[in-house]
Amino acid sequence: MIHLTLYTRADCHLCHEMRVVVQDVLRALAGGHTVNLEEVDVDGDPHLAAAYGADVPVLCVNGRKAFKYRVDAARLHARLARERG
Repeated sequence: MIHLTLYTRADCHLCHEMRVVVQDVLRALAGGHTVNLEEVDVDGDPHLAAAYGADVPVLCVNGRKAFKYRVDAARLHARLARERG
């Protein structure tokens, strides 16, 4: 199983854009691969808000930072393929 964590905040247009790309990629993978997506609002935790500041969105793949600010579907597909081995 691949675990994705998307760090976001409310009213963030880049966060919305990244969320759409991630969801589209996950729909394309549906049935073939198990990928879990967790979305975390950094403003809900003072430690995360301090750690990320204005540096959102961030997408982590299996606990490692993979993308910051933007991702396109091809790059995300490639990253997920590497995780599957």
